[in-house]
Amino acid sequence: MATSAQKANKATRTSGKSSGFRLLTLGRNGDILSLQKGENMKAAIIGLGVIGKVHYDVLKRQGEDIVALCDIDAAKLNGYDNVKKYFDYKKMLDEEKIDVVHICTPHYLHADMTIYALERNVNVLCEKPLCIRKEDVARIIDAENKSEAMLGVCLQNRYNKSSQFVKRYFQNKKIDFAFGNVLWHRDKEYYASGEWRGKKETEGGGVLINQAIHTLDLMQWICGEPKSVCANTYNYSLKDVIEVEDTAVALFKGDTDFEFFATNTAKTDLPVEIRFIAGGDIVTLYPDKVLINGDVADIENEIEWNGKRSYGNGHEKLIGHFYDCVAKKEKFPIDGSEAAKCVKEVLSAYESDGKFVEI
Repeated sequence: MATSAQKANKATRTSGKSSGFRLLTLGRNGDILSLQKGENMKAAIIGLGVIGKVHYDVLKRQGEDIVALCDIDAAKLNGYDNVKKYFDYKKMLDEEKIDVVHICTPHYLHADMTIYALERNVNVLCEKPLCIRKEDVARIIDAENKSEAMLGVCLQNRYNKSSQFVKRYFQNKKIDFAFGNVLWHRDKEYYASGEWRGKKETEGGGVLINQAIHTLDLMQWICGEPKSVCANTYNYSLKDVIEVEDTAVALFKGDTDFEFFATNTAKTDLPVEIRFIAGGDIVTLYPDKVLINGDVADIENEIEWNGKRSYGNGHEKLIGHFYDCVAKKEKFPIDGSEAAKCVKEVLSAYESDGKFVEI
């Protein structure tokens, strides 16, 4: 357990296993453009599904030392050479000397895996959502506070240049209202790709907690934390396939109110769109551009686009930034407490059932 002095210096702590120095290259407005790294860190990944492969590819490009991979499905571990493979994540964390473990598993496993790693002072980079139950939020933050290690969560759309531009744009401007929408497509084949998908107990919900949580995170990050929410959820198209919602609408009330619509019933994935109303201006945020009263804003071009344009290009930058913070012993901005904000918004929306509830 960490001492009081160690807790007070949480922002300067890491597992202490690597001393690599990393240099961030910043744009003229402070955006993270690139990272130059020194000594490799020892990384491990739990979960080699779609998103686990994204993390693996980023780590390879960044030149990290991937020492171990873990998945309960032996087939998913095929094709990875020169790395130790495990079926039991606890065994891997107990046996390997790891600087950072990436948790890329189904939602319901995030809390216990994160806590187990933090208790062993292993830095954790967890995929969204942080967890799917309010009681687990407190458990995770308690483990984070007691650990010598850092916790980061992949809410990577904050790292899109367009998101950072809008965040700066409203730094000293009052937003009157905002409206966001997510229009994506998820079909029977998608839900059949994993037994945990589409189930309340294992996914935690549907479109809100899985696809739309990134957009809700952006809205509260830019508009400020809401205090209450009124929401309704529906299952329009897959009632015989999933037990969770495919469509949701919500009104969040706070210093800046914002409304939100999300569905998985669109014919294809469309770019996420958030409109901010401020005075007489309308600022529209997309993953790769910003419109101000219909005109394209002047944003520095992306160096390279590695993600789907429907959701953004932030994974590369977020992972690089997390490793930079671990190496420099600096606080990572999207820690457990920060990532818990959008989780509590979503879970409160589920509790609402058409009535305003406190978040």
